[in-house]
Amino acid sequence: MFPKKRRFGFFDWDDDFDRIFEGMEEIMKDLMEKAEKGKIKQQGPIVYGFSMRVTPEGKIIVDEFGNTAKDKEGELSNEREPVTDVINEKEEIVIISELPGVSKEDIQLKLSDRMLNIKVDTPERKYFKNVRLPAQVDPKSAKAHYKNGVLEVRLKKIGEQEMGGFELKIE
Repeated sequence: MFPKKRRFGFFDWDDDFDRIFEGMEEIMKDLMEKAEKGKIKQQGPIVYGFSMRVTPEGKIIVDEFGNTAKDKEGELSNEREPVTDVINEKEEIVIISELPGVSKEDIQLKLSDRMLNIKVDTPERKYFKNVRLPAQVDPKSAKAHYKNGVLEVRLKKIGEQEMGGFELKIE
């Protein structure tokens, strides 16, 4: 679908873009075939996108988001993966996630072993994201705020000791 362009090797992210566009092409091809056969069960819009950032070490990180994951039957899921940024500061980790159209009471946050689970399950909106944390954090120091569709979670870093699971409340 997308014409192949000659690559000159100037950028390390050429392979990432190729992989992303090939994935988008496969999703679109699958959707078109199902639409022609009248077999699309998807309710609501189909969302797909990616964000890209470069770490201080020069590593390129490409994060995909949307609702293009498939369920057990091979159909597109109604759960949307929100756009999420993980900011690794000196003494804390900040997670910022876009969750438009929900109230703070609808958001479920669970923290355990370097993983933050974000989930919303309402009749109108479904979001789900597992966020891998770059360092061990103290769950008791966690602060979560939600305003204007944006969730911000702040977690203080600790040593390498293991911590059990912990459920967060949004202030």
